[in-house]
Amino acid sequence: MRNNRMSTQLLVKLALMTAISLVLVTMVRIPFPPMPFLVYNPADVPIYITAFAYGPIPGLIVTFIVCFIQAFLMGGDGIYGFVMHFIATGIVATVIGTLYNRSKTRKTAAKALVIGVILTIIIMCIMNIFVTSAFMGVPKEAILSMLPLIILFNFLKAGANSVLTFVLYKRISGFLHNERNTSK
Repeated sequence: MRNNRMSTQLLVKLALMTAISLVLVTMVRIPFPPMPFLVYNPADVPIYITAFAYGPIPGLIVTFIVCFIQAFLMGGDGIYGFVMHFIATGIVATVIGTLYNRSKTRKTAAKALVIGVILTIIIMCIMNIFVTSAFMGVPKEAILSMLPLIILFNFLKAGANSVLTFVLYKRISGFLHNERNTSK
């Protein structure tokens, strides 16, 4: 009985984090001026928080659901948008979920977020060269000329979401882990 309650509680919390992420993706959209088709939104923050709280697998589950809904049900970029968003967000969720759950310290949290951002920048450069070229028909040479802006966008997006996550996680972790504040 206790395991079923724990599973139900976890599913409800994952659904809540998914819903918050979807609300953020619809309410906060800031175009990246040099490339207005790239848009910043803080929707990855609840995903990163999920990975901190529950590990990489729940983080990836929320990432998958959010990316799917955004790409196919909210007018996103279909399979291309799904793949690119899932990889970019999934990298950070996997890194922070794995590293932080081994050692739950502020130092480990910061290190995991930095590593996640760096890996996102590197992998998204590679993904843009090959996946954007294949899906969008953009010549690789054109993508290579845009790499500095792609690097900057991924740094700003993953970096801003990582900073927000770092600031917010401990403030809401008690709720996520059912810790009650007994002080009055």
